Amino acid sequence: MYKAVTRGIRVTVTPRFVEEESSPNEGRFFFAYTVEITNLNTERVQLRARYWRIVDGQGQLQEVRGAGVVGKQPVLGPGETFIYTSGCPLNTPDGTMEGVYIMVGADGQTFEATIPAFSL
Repeated sequence: MYKAVTRGIRVTVTPRFVEEESSPNEGRFFFAYTVEITNLNTERVQLRARYWRIVDGQGQLQEVRGAGVVGKQPVLGPGETFIYTSGCPLNTPDGTMEGVYIMVGADGQTFEATIPAFSL
């Protein structure tokens, strides 16, 4: 489990190898990760976008940007948590992921919440 807290947004990531979706003999290694985003603030926030930096075991970099997560742009009130699971295929049996969520506070200000670096 990997954790980071930025401006009152706690992001916890739990990765796992998904054997049934992987084919090591064909160079396909699939990882799932569950993310828990908790608003520790006293005002609501909304997750608007994401940026991922994925590096495989050979140092190949892939960057992913997009709106929301799993098709949603969740609004989190004080103390609320949003949990989702997604996946990442790699050509190597290991790698790392890290990134940021673009958040908007109740005051309309945009800020980045760190997604902690984690191992695949």
